[in-house]
Amino acid sequence: MQTFLIFALGGFIAQLVDGSLGMAYGVTSTTILLTAGLTPAVASASVHLAEIGTSAASGISHWKFGNVDWRVVLILGVPGAVGAFLGATALSNLSTEAAEPWMSAILLTLGLYVLLRFALRPLRRRQLTGVSSKLLAPLGLVAGFVDATGGGGWGPVATPTLLSTGKVEPRKVVGSVDTSEFLIAVAASLGFIISLADEPLSWATVAALLIGGVIAAPLAAYLVRIVPMRLIGVGAGGLIVLTNTRTLIKAFDLPAPGVFYAVIVLAWVAALAYTVRQIVRDRREELPEDASEPVRS
Repeated sequence: MQTFLIFALGGFIAQLVDGSLGMAYGVTSTTILLTAGLTPAVASASVHLAEIGTSAASGISHWKFGNVDWRVVLILGVPGAVGAFLGATALSNLSTEAAEPWMSAILLTLGLYVLLRFALRPLRRRQLTGVSSKLLAPLGLVAGFVDATGGGGWGPVATPTLLSTGKVEPRKVVGSVDTSEFLIAVAASLGFIISLADEPLSWATVAALLIGGVIAAPLAAYLVRIVPMRLIGVGAGGLIVLTNTRTLIKAFDLPAPGVFYAVIVLAWVAALAYTVRQIVRDRREELPEDASEPVRS
């Protein structure tokens, strides 16, 4: 029961992050499952099965809040489903010894990317003309493949790319990427079920992730409207980097692990402090010039 509650809490946190950023459900929850001792293929399969429910709940929540562009959902999601099925098949055919460092390296890279992306590169909005299908379709294919093989990656690949164009409203990027993830979760799950037919899945783990994620989905869809995305991104990215560094240190038996942890924690705290300062500065610059002046009688 304790393990079930821990995985449910992990699913809650993962969906809270994902629903607010449009990324990192798979990265966060797969990191938790790998730390608990599941094999990479089973961890990714469990996450994607749970994502069928969490992404549906998240999509409905974002739709109700007006955060979804259905054109983006379809043009991005259908090629993404193809990539996810291929990625699930590829990961299932790797040995556990080869797959665990591979997946942790992908997760660490994605976590580092999320951290740096939100700490150092503020979003620039341009004319909201929409994104071309010439970008959406190949982006979906690549993001879907990375998502299935790395246990996460749909959001970290798709969301920053679409945000960087500045052509879609940020909240609709987050909502559309989250909603299209339903297609990726279904395709990846089919790939894993077919390829892992002889390997039992832990349905209790899937249920725990699903319950935690479904509870968090409406709250996350609301938070995306009020909480600075940069702050959530830096917080989640640092946690993912720290956890997967631990896995790689154990896999390669690296010396002086404490030094690695200390450097990462210090850099993470510095990034959080820098991000908070930037958010405060940006908000001050957005105030009208006379907003800070006292009212005169």
